[in-house]
Amino acid sequence: MLAYLVMMAPRLMELRRTLKSTGSIYLHCDPAASHYLKMLMDAIFGPENFTNELIWKRSLPHGNQSKKFGASHDTILFYKKGEVATWNGSFLPHREEYLEQFYKFKEPDGRVYRLISCINPNPNRPNLTYEWNGVTKVWKYTKERMQSMHDSGLLVYSKHGTPSYKGYLDSMMGTPMQDIWDDIFPLMGSSSERLGYPTQKPQALLERIISASSNPGDVVLDPFCGCGTAIAAAQALGRPWIGIDITHLAITLIKQRLKDSFGIEQAVRTTPSGKGETAKVGEAAAEYGSATKQPFHVVGEPTSEPDAAALAASDPYQFQWWALGLVGARPVEQKKGADKGIDGRIVFQGDKPGTFENVILSVKAGKTSAPHIRDLKGVLDREKAAIGVLISMQEATAPMKMEAVTAGFYESSLWGKKYPRVQLFTVAELLAGKTIEMPPIRQVGATFKKAPKATEKQSGQSELPM
Repeated sequence: MLAYLVMMAPRLMELRRTLKSTGSIYLHCDPAASHYLKMLMDAIFGPENFTNELIWKRSLPHGNQSKKFGASHDTILFYKKGEVATWNGSFLPHREEYLEQFYKFKEPDGRVYRLISCINPNPNRPNLTYEWNGVTKVWKYTKERMQSMHDSGLLVYSKHGTPSYKGYLDSMMGTPMQDIWDDIFPLMGSSSERLGYPTQKPQALLERIISASSNPGDVVLDPFCGCGTAIAAAQALGRPWIGIDITHLAITLIKQRLKDSFGIEQAVRTTPSGKGETAKVGEAAAEYGSATKQPFHVVGEPTSEPDAAALAASDPYQFQWWALGLVGARPVEQKKGADKGIDGRIVFQGDKPGTFENVILSVKAGKTSAPHIRDLKGVLDREKAAIGVLISMQEATAPMKMEAVTAGFYESSLWGKKYPRVQLFTVAELLAGKTIEMPPIRQVGATFKKAPKATEKQSGQSELPM
């Protein structure tokens, strides 16, 4: 816990510096850490800028319930940077039992309404004390306002002459949002929104937060963006965004998610040599994520062979995830440990309907030789996979190429083509645009679970179906 707090402190200080004077920060945390983080947030943002402790009921109770109450919530700490912060109040639809109890009246045209008392609960208001319809009371409204409502047919009088105001349901904003949120359900395994990322949050949760504390056109920053739910929510709500994550696995997932949901892709620009390269550091922050279908920029990814070599030397696991992202493969092992010779997979549809085949991938950051190809062939046989791919930094040697050739071909009767059963690629070749020879991937057997396609709101902004 202490190490975590030491890690968070300078980052929270930077986030406070980065926020506009009207900005807000929401820190989503486990209940085991929330009280420590609140003390840290008080120290950095000031206790006077603490706004809410939000409780999100994220799941059914779990844990050892024979010894304690079940755990079912996360805490979200909400702070503003200064005295005045952007705020758009949120409302929930009225509950059915509330509607049945209070909205009992209906106009001939079908409009439903309730009667709201015109009597002021504050008895000490001399300026609002007067006689109306033979009744002297302290009223909620001025005499002129009462007259206007009477003339508009909005007042209903009791047998004693006391007026009530018609409150139409279609003009009411709903119930103001409180600090306990139990109406946004967690992502279950069958949810169309679920992408398989372990800490993924519902997009509705992030949309509520972003809508409350920003306006269209305001920049949203998520410095621990994971699989990009905050980014997708900002895109859907018309906010430019910046997302940051330390893992290349997360960045690959986000790029695929933006393509699937919004039809936008990473920006590529042409260099003087005529080759495309991804945008590098130096672009304006607002250009990274747009509220339109403009391409987004990725900063910090390797864009050249020396960049990839530097990543491979500094962190072989991040290099592995990045390299798999170049070919759209899903990592098999997200934790450091034995991978049984498989670093990633790509799934494509087999010759028969409802059957699927695998492409097995192995990524090597160091030196490679013919035994690596023999090992890959052994994994192909063990897994009964269709195609094996080796991605490396170094050019394949002649013995490696010979081993690959002896593996033969995978033949697809569906597509009427043969594909080399073992294929060798260097990172330089993949960066130059070379691709794996394999049957097309169809959506039903996609390697990554496909994010739902965004639909248009009436306002022209996008939203994901719930």
